[in-house]
Amino acid sequence: MDSFELNKILGAVLGTCLILLVTSFTAQALFSPKMPEKPGFEIAVKEEAGDKGGAGAAPATSEPIEKLLQTASVEKGASAAKKCGACHTFEKGGPNRVGPNLYGIVGDHVGEGRGGFNFSAAMKSKGGTWDFDALNKFIANPKAAVPGTAMGFAGIPKDSERADVIAYLNSLSDSPKPLPTAAK
Repeated sequence: MDSFELNKILGAVLGTCLILLVTSFTAQALFSPKMPEKPGFEIAVKEEAGDKGGAGAAPATSEPIEKLLQTASVEKGASAAKKCGACHTFEKGGPNRVGPNLYGIVGDHVGEGRGGFNFSAAMKSKGGTWDFDALNKFIANPKAAVPGTAMGFAGIPKDSERADVIAYLNSLSDSPKPLPTAAK
């Protein structure tokens, strides 16, 4: 191979590199990415309670739970509770996951027990028992019911669906609590 052939090969390689470089600069000029003002993605969340004081909490609990439980369906509640299954288990003696096992939760103490589950400080300091009303408020909007809770679930805004889930949770017990009757 003579030097003329070697020059043609080197010229072709350098020409290709030059074309790629010019193409890259042109592409960057035409298709420059627009950087966001704040890094990350904004997640749109409906503001129902908590941040707006007491005004936002009214739609989440528009009807008393006693009235809602009269028409609640355990079967629909089992179906609706599947969205809770990502973090909770429901069978007797089931393991804890990201959240505690929920078997026998109705009437149990808030932030205690649950098979050694490590509750957040906010949940431990809440106190009380998981009665029907407390569960209704918590499932409607966990962050508003227990500020500082580690539970990341946004809540179930629909009254009837919440009542179905509470009826299902009540059925998960060796001795389910009697459903309250509506006062009026």
